[in-house]
Amino acid sequence: MTECQVWGTAVLLNILSSMVFANVAGDPVPLNDERKRSFETDDFVYSWTGPNALARSALVERQERLQYNCEEILGDKDSQSQDLNAELFRNILVDEQHELLYCYVPKVACTNWKRVLMIATGKWPGNDPMEIPADQAHSPGTFQRLSNYTQPEIERMLATYDKLIVVRHPLERLLSAYRNKLEPKRERSSRYFQTRFGRKIIRRYRRNASEQSLKNGDDVTFREFVEFVTDDSSNETRNEHWNPIYELCQPCLVNYNLVSKYESLVEDATEVLERMGVESVNFPAKPTNSEPTAKKLEKYYSTLTYRQLRNLANLYKLDLRLFDYSLEDVLGFSLA
Repeated sequence: MTECQVWGTAVLLNILSSMVFANVAGDPVPLNDERKRSFETDDFVYSWTGPNALARSALVERQERLQYNCEEILGDKDSQSQDLNAELFRNILVDEQHELLYCYVPKVACTNWKRVLMIATGKWPGNDPMEIPADQAHSPGTFQRLSNYTQPEIERMLATYDKLIVVRHPLERLLSAYRNKLEPKRERSSRYFQTRFGRKIIRRYRRNASEQSLKNGDDVTFREFVEFVTDDSSNETRNEHWNPIYELCQPCLVNYNLVSKYESLVEDATEVLERMGVESVNFPAKPTNSEPTAKKLEKYYSTLTYRQLRNLANLYKLDLRLFDYSLEDVLGFSLA
């Protein structure tokens, strides 16, 4: 760690300590009711000190930022006073044992989170999440969905359970979906997407496509994929692997008090598991043997036209604004 990093960390910790414990006059800084609810339970009260202090503070700040952004952008449009449509909550998994609702978002570590929850709820006998086959973690019968409950049960859980969402920059998530589902050659995990979407994309957007490409659908370019995803002329383009998080998780209808980000995935997960009282499992670290998607953003997005970038910005505008992401994070410039 460099001298600058050490100094920056020390300053940040000092600021956090000052904010949490006392103001200048020595009076305690008040916590609002939502903060108290988020970090206190009947048999355990969190300490603001300790190894997870920064992650804990970040979770509180993100919750407040999300609430503020929802009010700023949408007003009362998604107020919980409206009748709840159960189908809105299909992506929210229910852990009754730990009173946790988890909205899974494909391409945002949802496989590992499902694995961890399988161990935490006794659905898997071991304590190593990576031993669990991915297809078993995604099996339809593994978890209950919130949409399967009655409306009174849904309302009760939304009001009393902890609610976890893990988010990622939408353009990074989109590229991850492309690289995982459409780019690989001769991989079983991508064959379904190449058959269902790849053939269709090539047929619709590629002139003079070869018979082999039309048959296999395994050589879709990123530009063709983006053209397909942003084509709003047909519902055939929709899929949870690239649908906006706003549509999947209803973040302005569900008051998520645990807002994790992909950039701090393991640190956030450690804090969430501690809050749940789960000590039997550690969240898997990110693999070090492959180059992360974040390192490949420029290579792929530099191939797109300005019009395509504008269409992506429009598609993911709510995700970008609600979760405090910027196009400049990926493109290096904003789209005026």
